[in-house]
Amino acid sequence: MSTSATKLQTSKLQESTSAEIPSTLFSPKDNPAIACLLLVVTTLAFYNPIAHCGFVYSDDVVYVMRNPAVHAGLTWETVKWAFVGVHAGFWHPLTWLSHALDYQLFGANPAGHHYVSLLFHAANAVLLFLLLLEATGAGWPSLIVAAIFALHPENVESVTWAAERKNVLSMFFFLLALWAYGRYARRPATGRYLWVAAFFALGLMSKPQVITLPCVLLLWDYWPLGRIFADPSKAGNAVPRSFAGLLVEKLPLFLIAAAGSAITLWTQRVGTAVRSLDEFPLTARLGNALVSYVRYLSHTFWPSKLAPLYPHEGVLPFWQVGLSLVFLTLVTVLVFYCRKERYLLVGWLWFLGTLVPMIGIVQVGEQAMADRFAYIPMIGLFVAIVWGISKVVGQFRIPTPAVAVVCAIVFTALGLLSCRQLRYWRDGETLWRYTLKVTNRNYVAHDNLAMVFDGEGKPDEAIAEFRASEELHAYPADQILKIGMYEQRNGHLQGAIEQYGRALNHTSDPQLQVAAWSQTGSSYIQMRQFSDGNQSYERVLQINPDDPSALVATAMLAERDGKFDQAAGQLSHAMKVQPTDVGYILMADALRHADRQQDAQSAEDIAQRISPGLELARKNATQTQLFFGYISH
Repeated sequence: MSTSATKLQTSKLQESTSAEIPSTLFSPKDNPAIACLLLVVTTLAFYNPIAHCGFVYSDDVVYVMRNPAVHAGLTWETVKWAFVGVHAGFWHPLTWLSHALDYQLFGANPAGHHYVSLLFHAANAVLLFLLLLEATGAGWPSLIVAAIFALHPENVESVTWAAERKNVLSMFFFLLALWAYGRYARRPATGRYLWVAAFFALGLMSKPQVITLPCVLLLWDYWPLGRIFADPSKAGNAVPRSFAGLLVEKLPLFLIAAAGSAITLWTQRVGTAVRSLDEFPLTARLGNALVSYVRYLSHTFWPSKLAPLYPHEGVLPFWQVGLSLVFLTLVTVLVFYCRKERYLLVGWLWFLGTLVPMIGIVQVGEQAMADRFAYIPMIGLFVAIVWGISKVVGQFRIPTPAVAVVCAIVFTALGLLSCRQLRYWRDGETLWRYTLKVTNRNYVAHDNLAMVFDGEGKPDEAIAEFRASEELHAYPADQILKIGMYEQRNGHLQGAIEQYGRALNHTSDPQLQVAAWSQTGSSYIQMRQFSDGNQSYERVLQINPDDPSALVATAMLAERDGKFDQAAGQLSHAMKVQPTDVGYILMADALRHADRQQDAQSAEDIAQRISPGLELARKNATQTQLFFGYISH
């Protein structure tokens, strides 16, 4: 085949994949470096408020704020910790290492952490532009898709939430894998294929959301590479292959994806993040998945009331699920009908397919959906829409200035919306108050706001939020117990007793029952209701006759009532179960009051023998007696 014929085929491919918007002023295709610079500058400009955003309560605490391994910086011990263990319900060592490097560079200053994520986001926009430009030869559509991706407010969550570094980092490697695959498709070689596999593995080690890459590559073969179901004369520089051949070609990548899936499911079960079918029945999951697809579409086209967490509503009304199914089916039929415009089918299937791991069939966490899950999927929608509009512009010869004005308006609107969304991430209180405003019955937002108030030293406000959360969600007994203990620590004794009662009503676990009755007893003692306290500790001993804390408590209350022999007996029992210096000092005091001086001296001798600090032990013994309303004379 002659050189001129090859050039003609390449030209036909580019004509079939794009309708380039004409321009006499600037061409992204001819000036890709300037286009990349514009993308970066525009992204940084609209994201400028990120400098004032702090860390926010929930995942930021685990990932950055209170993570000793991350605080140690990038050391060999941190590398070992990142690769060997399962942390926060995930195995994503590269993400942990990026956080450790950030902390080494910026310490606890959130601005540095946020700017690194922003730079990754800007790099992703640049990579997306260059990837599309190289694959399609269409400069303006590629730049417009990248700009919409860079400025869309739905992506603010992925960039501004420090814990979501994994999102922007995994996307970075995902795009590099696509770029490497384009090079491989044009000139297949083992070395080039290994680059694809390596970038894929790095993406999985950042976040498993990129697990659908092998399927995305099949779509990429269909369009824009033209390697599948195509006339070889229109395949440009790519080598055409059969569908079966392309599947076999990607078997190593599918094996990597399978390994990533297995690791992810295992780690999330270890972290107890995967929810059971009892908690979220299959009907609820399927219904939520269909409705969520439509909600993701609505957020893409009308990005308002965006929140970091949308609560799962369980089994949704039939009409919502039915309408969503009809709408999704109609769109799918339409894009298949228009399959001559291959970008429509690829864009739509990209959106549907890359969302599958996060759509909730395997329910992880409490959310129905999350904006961060759309970080990769929305690219498919942008491609389908922009290439479709580009073709209309070319066919109807719409004037370039009119197109430029519309694009400027869209970019400015998206940028300003992102700028506004960034302000909600200023701090935890602002974020979760805003979330409660734009979502309904969001018990997780109440819970997170309570923890923010706790960190700010506002226990009364925290308790109010905990109670608001409880009204919306049936917490398990152990969580109710923790809320009760929080109320008790902060002086809400009657409220604490009520929480312990709820915990007892929701469990048959003897250990939880012992803990709840013990805390109830100590709350009554703090309220100086000694009789009720004693009854609570007696309930503990009915469940576990050898509970040392309850034995000491009932002994102190018996001493308070002048029952010294009974007190000495209870303390003797407690010391057989769990001998302590404080316990023997209390026992000696009870024995002295029971006129058993020799036994009292023996207890004193044991206390002196086992105590690392006798004076401190005596002080603690006195404090124990005072707590239970008994003062030794």
